[in-house]
Amino acid sequence: MSAVAEKKPAATKQLTEQEVQARYSRYQNELQSVAQKLGELETEAEEYELVLKTLEECLESQPDRTCFRLIGGVLVERTVKDVAPQIKTNRDGIRRVIESLVTQYKGKEEEFQAFQREYNIRVVSRS
Repeated sequence: MSAVAEKKPAATKQLTEQEVQARYSRYQNELQSVAQKLGELETEAEEYELVLKTLEECLESQPDRTCFRLIGGVLVERTVKDVAPQIKTNRDGIRRVIESLVTQYKGKEEEFQAFQREYNIRVVSRS
């Protein structure tokens, strides 16, 4: 378990103790939410990599081989040479979103750390 130890902010600070606690919780929730989304997208990107690896093998030997792709809940019949570029595009898009979320996470984390320093908040763990 951990508890938050904090000193009362100086008289120039305008946030009450409850507001500080609420903002602290909000920062934690936002960071956790972004981290969870990052995990989901990284898993999805790994799945795309696995599919692409399999398709690359087929693309070299049998580019006209039939494959099936689920698009918006509809199973569509295509050839490997048609599907591989689309899968690469999707994977690259997911990678860009991951990069964006990592940047967002780092920025939010820095903001959270600045908030903790400003209000002298320290996490105390109990054993």
